[in-house]
Amino acid sequence: MVAESDGEYHLRVPKDYDENLRYRSTALTLAKKDKRYAEELWMMCSRDLLFYINVFCWTYDPRIGTGKIPFITYGFQDESITAINDAIGNHDLCIKKSRDMGASWMLLTVFEWRWHFHPGQSFLLVSRNEDYVDKPGNPKSLFWKLDFIHQHLPGWMIPKTTRTKLRLTNESNGSTIDGESTTGDVARGDRRTAIGLDEFAAFDVDAGYRALASTRDATRSRIFNSTPAGSGNAFYDMAHKSETKQLTLHWSAHPTKAAGLYRDPSGRERSAWYDEECKRCAHPQEIAQELDIDFSGSDFQFFDSKLLDEIERKICKPPMAVGELDFDSDSLAPLGFNASVKGRLHLWREPDFLGNVANDRLYVMGIDVATGTGSSNSAISIADAITGEKVAEFVTPNMRPDELARYAVALGRYFRDGNNREAFMIWEAPGPGRNFGDVVLENGYRNIFYRENENKVTKTQTQIPGWWPTKDAKRALYGDYRRCLQSKQFINYSMPAVKEAREIIFTATGWVTHSKSVRNMDPSGARENHGDRPTADALCCRGIVRRKNNTEPIETVEVPTGSLLYRRNIAQQKKKDKKWW
Repeated sequence: MVAESDGEYHLRVPKDYDENLRYRSTALTLAKKDKRYAEELWMMCSRDLLFYINVFCWTYDPRIGTGKIPFITYGFQDESITAINDAIGNHDLCIKKSRDMGASWMLLTVFEWRWHFHPGQSFLLVSRNEDYVDKPGNPKSLFWKLDFIHQHLPGWMIPKTTRTKLRLTNESNGSTIDGESTTGDVARGDRRTAIGLDEFAAFDVDAGYRALASTRDATRSRIFNSTPAGSGNAFYDMAHKSETKQLTLHWSAHPTKAAGLYRDPSGRERSAWYDEECKRCAHPQEIAQELDIDFSGSDFQFFDSKLLDEIERKICKPPMAVGELDFDSDSLAPLGFNASVKGRLHLWREPDFLGNVANDRLYVMGIDVATGTGSSNSAISIADAITGEKVAEFVTPNMRPDELARYAVALGRYFRDGNNREAFMIWEAPGPGRNFGDVVLENGYRNIFYRENENKVTKTQTQIPGWWPTKDAKRALYGDYRRCLQSKQFINYSMPAVKEAREIIFTATGWVTHSKSVRNMDPSGARENHGDRPTADALCCRGIVRRKNNTEPIETVEVPTGSLLYRRNIAQQKKKDKKWW
């Protein structure tokens, strides 16, 4: 039975179900008859985690027979278990999984094995509430699974153990496993060999971020295990953090679920099992969350993914120029465009040799104002109201609202129309938008959006500057933007802006918002004021409608043949005549 070298004993263990049961039975029978043989088996288990699992461990699934199932690992589980064990003491690990892949059992079995055979180990198990950590008789609880493992080990294999609520102590070697819920600051001031955070995406948003902060110094090894649950939570951040090692358990790695694997016309992996599961899912969001490990799809997305895919593929393109706007710091008069590789201003209209853009257009600016603390972006979107094309984008996380207002005023004067009038400006007024609006008005900028009276059929204009978001107004704003994208009345060239549109979601309370804003880590508490490109784009769309309805026609000027403006007009006319999308 013994293999040639330590740590490879599992290679001799059969994975066929019936053969594995016979192997287990033989090992137990021989160990019962011969104490030395039992001691040798114990030593082999201590040296080979996979041998221990495949010969002595059982799992529970009430859907199958009596529920008691020998833990016979698949190939992907061998790799996953090894990865979890290798992470302990060395680094954090994020496990992104489809449902029903055995990830919790794998994590717990690794912890139990190290607790069982390695002295001085200290582990902490964390879940969203105490019942999921330790509740007698509840198979969902983590300690119930640990108890199940021990109940099905032979008596000679189990060390002297003390089991109390939320604690398991190996009295033979001093190792412990403790449990906590996220009701407080998890592991604050603690020291642990490793911490397992199970179904981390299901944690309350604020609790998830508190757990990240409080566990950071408690251990070198945090194991985050979960199916996705949207993008506005701590698990999403860890799953997309390049410094954190990732382990992906997709259903297609499971040999039973992947039987008959094929790809549909869109290239998505499917199988008979997957097709049947899709029929049972109530909503595409459930498929994305439970099966596809799709973080954006697991939110209730506002924008259709297929539409955004098409825009990214057919319309998005790199900017023609990148840089900054130079302007007089006193008058805020624009001095021209200054090209810079790291510039924050992206243009899809190339400036002329003087650094100016064409002024034979109607320009509109949509602005989403953030606090400037770095927690979220302020964004400015500028579009040509005549063609519906997005011509510029400015994004920054570290500009105070008053500074952003000064930049926006200069930018609006840079994008003047044929009547020498600055761009029409619309911004989200509450929160940091109040300070922004004050500075805009103080600097004499008057071509702005005023709040509409939503209670009147005619939606008459008030004297209150800026756009004010109510629940219904925000849904209408994004709804109009969505229709403009679908009808190509708004042509968005910005790849980052279209990608961020995937993060616009319906919240449980009926708001439409950016998924990141549902968490409240910003000390300002401004949940609805997290700046982002899609909101700026949506405001820009609203501004286009207002400006088209409330502007004088651009004066016609005779353009000399062969001039720069003449050539620009010819090129734009050719673009209009061509069905380029």
